[in-house]
Amino acid sequence: MSLNGTNGTSITPTATPTTGAGLGSVPSTTATDPLLDKNAFLQLMMVQMKNQDPLNPQDPSAYLGQLAQLTSVEQQTNIAQSALQTAQAQNTGTALQLLGHNVTYLDPQGNSVTGLVQKVDFTSSGPALTINGVGGISPAAVNQVS
Repeated sequence: MSLNGTNGTSITPTATPTTGAGLGSVPSTTATDPLLDKNAFLQLMMVQMKNQDPLNPQDPSAYLGQLAQLTSVEQQTNIAQSALQTAQAQNTGTALQLLGHNVTYLDPQGNSVTGLVQKVDFTSSGPALTINGVGGISPAAVNQVS
């Protein structure tokens, strides 16, 4: 950004934003958190406001619009996380209700197999049933319960 003085001279700022947590610095992100959170966004917005051209300032409503968008995205993310947790809890409850019941499921070859649900394992990908000694069966494969 260059500013022209009254005598035709050009003024170019030499200070550049730095990383860190101090005032007037741009928040840095890490490899584990590549997205800006709301606090980093607010810090970045304050740095932009402090360093804007005083002869041509930005419209403050633009900052408010960005803040509103950030808030909306954050709320949508919270809702999505809540829905995922609810779905996981429902899957867990459904798998536990199958314990001790005879079920019919489709094996990986597409054959219909009937057996007793003996155990439920909780894995990183969700619950897995053990039916007649065969483990790792997804509750989604079950198509009949008796």
